[in-house]
Amino acid sequence: MIPREKQLKLIQIYMYVCDLYQHQQQYCCQRFSNNSNPDFTDQEVITVYLFAGACQRYFAIKDSYTFADEYLRSWFPRLPSYQAYNRRLNRLSEVLRVITEDLVENYFPEACQQDVLLVDSFPIITCAGKNRKPKVATDIVSKGYCPAKNLYFYGLRLHALNMRQNGTLPFPYRMVFASAKDNDLAIFKQAWGDNLQNVTIFGDKAYCDKPYFDAAKNRRCHMMSPIKAVKGQPECLKMRDYAYNKLWSNAVSTVRQPIESFFSWLNEKTCIQRAQKVRSEQGLLVHCFGRIATALIPLIFNL
Repeated sequence: MIPREKQLKLIQIYMYVCDLYQHQQQYCCQRFSNNSNPDFTDQEVITVYLFAGACQRYFAIKDSYTFADEYLRSWFPRLPSYQAYNRRLNRLSEVLRVITEDLVENYFPEACQQDVLLVDSFPIITCAGKNRKPKVATDIVSKGYCPAKNLYFYGLRLHALNMRQNGTLPFPYRMVFASAKDNDLAIFKQAWGDNLQNVTIFGDKAYCDKPYFDAAKNRRCHMMSPIKAVKGQPECLKMRDYAYNKLWSNAVSTVRQPIESFFSWLNEKTCIQRAQKVRSEQGLLVHCFGRIATALIPLIFNL
């Protein structure tokens, strides 16, 4: 059994999952077999995983199952074996994507500044090292480099466009996963570039592209990024502009720093960066979307 306070949280998560499942999720996991209505429903699978992660901080699938088996049997008497639970959850990666998308798009705090956005990326590592070769999810992972950690790795990148909040962490406006080798600016253009208007965006030097963002000014979309050094520029010109460039770059970096704090918070809460134990492509997607959902649910529902 679990305390009454947590029982109420479990009910709240279950009602949210059921409501969203009825309107959207069921179309992401339709079955066309004799087992189209299992005794242990998809809603219950998702609820167990989200509750164990959000309220108990059990993010590994085996840990969430062990917790449910020991403490939630009275709530879920038809809980299957671990192997069946693991298989069912891996098949519901698209459902977790829909939940994450719904949490980001429909439950952002009122204090968010929707016209001031912060952009950056964060590595999801399936294996690390210069000479290591990936053996899992090879169709979607690739080799990348993380300058902040001076690390070569195989995996994905989480690209986040967050809304600024004064005095606290920025809340996600849009998020997308891409292969580690893909350039941050290229993903920004492909995922969001042409759809943003009436916003000011703060990013790092990877998002410097003056011709592109000059054209975007027609939509009142402005990119603020630290000034990037010009290759081959004479030393006299560098020294002439040094004070201005440093002040501007420091100011931009100060405004965009909270998104780095957001990634740090997300990793501290869920260990999303470490995906070395993932053993399949579907498992990697569950790892990514599931951990973002379990991090956001307590913020939104005050769990």
